[in-house]
Amino acid sequence: EVQLVESGGGLVQPGGSLRLSCATSGFTFSSNWMHWVRQAPGKGLQWVSTITSSRSVTIYSDSVKGRFTISRDNAKNTLYLQLNSLKTEDTATYYCAKDGVHCAGDYCSIQASYSPRSQGTQVTVSS
Repeated sequence: EVQLVESGGGLVQPGGSLRLSCATSGFTFSSNWMHWVRQAPGKGLQWVSTITSSRSVTIYSDSVKGRFTISRDNAKNTLYLQLNSLKTEDTATYYCAKDGVHCAGDYCSIQASYSPRSQGTQVTVSS
């Protein structure tokens, strides 16, 4: 059974930082592209970032480029997202995903059929 468990969220002031983690099990983590998506209150899912299985390529949405860094530790089956220079508009529940995201070139989008299979971790940016 595929399991994705996010952690690391919290309340942070604008300009602050957080590091999110996603512990995974039930599939071959090292063979899968992995993604972070988020959902702000009252809004739809938004793709945030993607990393290839070999870590050789990382892709970011324009809204987080230059502020967030995605990484992975294939030995620990864990995905990370470093969030820096946080803004109030980054407030959302963040989910990691192994599928449900389609990438073409340097842009990815969430497939219409995708629905998070985990509980996510809440990030609140507020002064």
